[in-house]
Amino acid sequence: MLDLWYTENHTDNVRFSIKTNKHIHSEQSDFQQIDFFESEEFGTFFTLDGLMMVNEKDEFVYHDMITHVAMATNPNIKKVLVIGGGDGGTVRELTRYESIEQIDMVEIDERVVRLSQEYLPITAGKLEDPRVTLLFEDGLAYVKNKEEGYYDLILVDSTDPIGPGEGLFSHDFYNNCFRVLTDDGILINQHESPYYPSYAHEMKRAHSKIKGLFPITRVYQFHMPTYPSGHWLFGFASKKYDPLKDADLDAWNKLGLKTKYYNTDIHTGAFALPTFVKEMLEDAAE
Repeated sequence: MLDLWYTENHTDNVRFSIKTNKHIHSEQSDFQQIDFFESEEFGTFFTLDGLMMVNEKDEFVYHDMITHVAMATNPNIKKVLVIGGGDGGTVRELTRYESIEQIDMVEIDERVVRLSQEYLPITAGKLEDPRVTLLFEDGLAYVKNKEEGYYDLILVDSTDPIGPGEGLFSHDFYNNCFRVLTDDGILINQHESPYYPSYAHEMKRAHSKIKGLFPITRVYQFHMPTYPSGHWLFGFASKKYDPLKDADLDAWNKLGLKTKYYNTDIHTGAFALPTFVKEMLEDAAE
């Protein structure tokens, strides 16, 4: 039995146990401890510094929701930047769109990518698509040095704001994301959970920073069973497009993409937030 904690410092004192059949791989990279396991319930999964990241059973939920909401809002997206996302699942969903011409994935830890290619082909199987460029460097530095107005969409597929992912929750990072987006660019960022205090704190901080930069900011939710509380959020920010008023849902349906979680009803419903979450976001301050 493997005990997994939701937070690195255990401040929220929340953990769950998974019965594992096999510990496939373990190594300490230059950035974090990486472990891959096999389990009867969740299939292959991996942890970073003991925290559950991706598993075969529910990965589709996260990867559907980080990708398809933006693509249904603006079907004309051509150039996409993925920051983080070393398991490859976000890139996999992007490659399903023939209209996308370029996908750059910036991941600081190459070992996460290479091990995912070896042990999790369900998510990493499209990283060799000819439109995909893998860049193993710091995402914060990458957007700082990228030219203005280059990308139509940035997907921040980051870990929690501890360790290697900490800089991806800073004001400088979001400011540079705004700068390198086109005039109708969209930013989707991992927005934590509203349920436990430490996560809610980071959710409010991120929202406060982003809404100070972008003219259109919204938050949407999804059900992620193996993440803290199962109630998780993404932030949607754009210079032009509102995901409810401007989404071309009919056009997305005509693409005929088969998804396991996302659909156009979910697209609309995901932005209907519980009252306590609305109040947190309204009161958000750094």
